[in-house]
Amino acid sequence: MAVDAFDYTLPEASVAQVPVEPRDSARLLDATDPSGALRHRIVRDLPELIRPGDVLVLNETRVLPARLLLNKATGGAVEILLLEEGADGWWETLVRPGRRLAEGTLLHLDATPVAEVGPGSSVMHLEPTPVAEVGPRLPDGRRSVRLLDPSLPSRAGVMPLPPYITTALADPERYQTVYGSRPGSAAAPTAGLHLTFDLLDRCREAGAEVAKVDLSVGLDTFRPVTAERPEDHVMHSERYSVPESTWKTCQNAERVVAVGTTTVRALEAAWSSGEGEGRTRLFITPGYSFGVVDVMMTNFHLPRSSLLLMLAAFCGPRWRDVYAEALRSGYRFLSFGDAMIASRAPA
Repeated sequence: MAVDAFDYTLPEASVAQVPVEPRDSARLLDATDPSGALRHRIVRDLPELIRPGDVLVLNETRVLPARLLLNKATGGAVEILLLEEGADGWWETLVRPGRRLAEGTLLHLDATPVAEVGPGSSVMHLEPTPVAEVGPRLPDGRRSVRLLDPSLPSRAGVMPLPPYITTALADPERYQTVYGSRPGSAAAPTAGLHLTFDLLDRCREAGAEVAKVDLSVGLDTFRPVTAERPEDHVMHSERYSVPESTWKTCQNAERVVAVGTTTVRALEAAWSSGEGEGRTRLFITPGYSFGVVDVMMTNFHLPRSSLLLMLAAFCGPRWRDVYAEALRSGYRFLSFGDAMIASRAPA
């Protein structure tokens, strides 16, 4: 199996630049019919696809305002994307420009010297207070960075929109799910961006329980699979947590309906490892036997991405028909795009 098998042509015009309003007015391509028929719906139709006894599982992570725009003391601009904080207080990050930054470089919010009136009315120039220190290089182009001011992300961080979104986001909360409660991700669990509290209540009225997991979305969200064979791709580990109450609910459910690939990864990581929380490098590719998830709601993903390989494992070769229909019918792709919902293909 070659990664080329998971390529397709994605026109630039199909990449959504802004989210639709209201959230649940996004289109939903329904691929749950056993006959193979595809139906065009909108997300607010989701309760019609819910059955009594289902559990609808959500990833409750929140996106950190993880993009920091800093300066060297000499005035040069440095952009940092915080990925994950280590137990020692150093962050794994992406830094641009990373190659030209020496270890130990101090970074500032503003490199302009501060003027202060000194003794005898002379003017003194003080260096601005540093807020971050650049550390050693890490594998895969990452760098260690230590925040000298822990409040920096909340005080000065910018929402880390994916690089293919070039339109400024008017409301940063539109890149958060309404139910997110655990900050820690470098990207949003985008299928959940479509859901509202009212829609979740209607799913409950249709007979579903709503449960939550937590998976911190990390580096692989930003990078395609570049190896020629999927088995040669190195997945970065991500933290996950599946509460015992969620796990029991899933075991007793008629169907487990996962909202988003990150929810699928958390549930399947717990199943394959036997551990309710920890770190996972699980890379789901065609041939994987799913142990938990029966139905997946997800956005449309980049060509050659690990997320698309997961979808292909879940749907089988039919994913191409679904994507072809979505492109033909003008669906919007990627983070702020429309969604699809599919049942798991027979093993």
